[in-house]
Amino acid sequence: SLTDFWTVIMEDVTGAQLIAEALKAQNVEYMFGIVGVPVIEVAMAAQASGIKYVGMRNEQAACYAASAVGYLTGRPVIVIGGSSDQNQETTGAFQEFPQVEACRLYSKFSARPSSLDMISSVVEKAVRTSMYGRPGAVYVDISGDMVNAKVDRSRVREVPCCPPPPVSMADHMAITEALAVLKGAKRPLLIIGKGAAHGRAEGALRELVEGCGLPFLPTPMGKGVLPDDHPNCVAAARSRALLQSDVVVLLGARLNWILHFGLPPRFDPHVKVIQVDLCAEEMGNNMQPAAALLGDVNAIVKQILEYVHKDGWKYPADTEWWTTLKEKMAANATMTKALALQSTTPMNYYQVFHHISQLLPHDCVIVSEGANTMDIGRTMLNNYLPRHRLDAGTFGTMGVGLGFAIAAATVQRNQNTGQRVVCVEGDSAFGFSGMEVETMCRYKLPVVIIVVNNNGIYSGVDAETWEMMGKMGDLTTVAPPVTLLPEARYDEVMNAFGGRGFLVRTEEELRSALQLSLSDWERPSLLNVLIDPSSDRKQQEFPWLTRSNL
Repeated sequence: SLTDFWTVIMEDVTGAQLIAEALKAQNVEYMFGIVGVPVIEVAMAAQASGIKYVGMRNEQAACYAASAVGYLTGRPVIVIGGSSDQNQETTGAFQEFPQVEACRLYSKFSARPSSLDMISSVVEKAVRTSMYGRPGAVYVDISGDMVNAKVDRSRVREVPCCPPPPVSMADHMAITEALAVLKGAKRPLLIIGKGAAHGRAEGALRELVEGCGLPFLPTPMGKGVLPDDHPNCVAAARSRALLQSDVVVLLGARLNWILHFGLPPRFDPHVKVIQVDLCAEEMGNNMQPAAALLGDVNAIVKQILEYVHKDGWKYPADTEWWTTLKEKMAANATMTKALALQSTTPMNYYQVFHHISQLLPHDCVIVSEGANTMDIGRTMLNNYLPRHRLDAGTFGTMGVGLGFAIAAATVQRNQNTGQRVVCVEGDSAFGFSGMEVETMCRYKLPVVIIVVNNNGIYSGVDAETWEMMGKMGDLTTVAPPVTLLPEARYDEVMNAFGGRGFLVRTEEELRSALQLSLSDWERPSLLNVLIDPSSDRKQQEFPWLTRSNL
């Protein structure tokens, strides 16, 4: 009828609807946030469009969760922020701030749509920019008056979903140069970084490692691209491998502080580096590479394999280099085992991680943050699958753990993988985002949180010493800055919201509580594991990450 015809032609849509529809058109599946004026309607519209909305307790944790989803799914972070009305700019409006300009410093793209009909185009460009080249966060600003404003749908241009990022390959001459350097190596080493995990390069890398017989070392977020228990993994001899290798192949890893900048005394001063990276500007940072392979890490490894298959080159298994690495790995394993098999109460870090490692499923996602907790956990908690480890990464940001865990559990539930999410935290790290246990309980996300509680940052004191210090005077002048409240009951925080909390002091209690938690798919659990406040990592565990530089 004529009435129906005009209903179609004159359909009005709000800014909130356009934002949600634009995000959905770009295959955005998850939204994390805290709503308030003026973005409540945006979250409601997102739900109506089929996007899953997870309400968090802190904006930081929400962004941590979104970044983890981006890593797990290949869809990086899009931050959407509400701002004051356009007609109130420069007047001192509520929370007025130059958000677009401020975010431009920290993101790949930052913009505010100039009108309602431009929203879909800006969102598409934001999503495309976040994925193309080196992935990174983007920001889209929405003024308050645009959220509920309406426009005739016929005026809004439909913008299709941006295609996947184009795959670039290295120059063939560069591949030839890189292989010449690699084949000439007496002590080669592959370093597998987060970029290899993000690039889904696990299949090609396994073929390269096994076909060529090369030792490899994963970076913290590169763990699991190939299994940590792979016979060619030399993580247990990390310092020796870095120091004595004469050719290093960087596969989606950067020569930053985590890898000691590639410089002496942690590296041989004459080491040759073959750099594989998606970002041209990264080439040559801190040291000049012997060969620079610019492009997608998965595609480049496949290029290398094509050349290797032609001549059948393989690094010999009976070299002095392999003997050196295996001897060092065995010696370090013996030292760690001795610490892990101590049967003391209170427990030390190595005891705790020994029992956790025995009980965790091989396909679980491990989230970890803290100082000693994260560092020792990297060596003792193996990852067997790619993109199944989330930790504080390059920036060492504390507070990421619970947001990461919520993201991983949300994705696992949506994909119905049947994989557990286990979050291993130091007690200090837990304090940054601890209230997110309510979020887990609210959405019935069966995350298992293990708080390794040493009563402090790096180290604390026991309850008796704390009481004695209290009698000595004002604790603000007496208590060491690294101390926290002894035996704080983090388990009761989980109980308060309807999850399961366990107070753990012994090995038996740890094993029992963890087994119960892993069998419960209905609610989250928290194990508050009290350890010796003076427990520390074994000497030289991670020498680049010391108290002096944290």
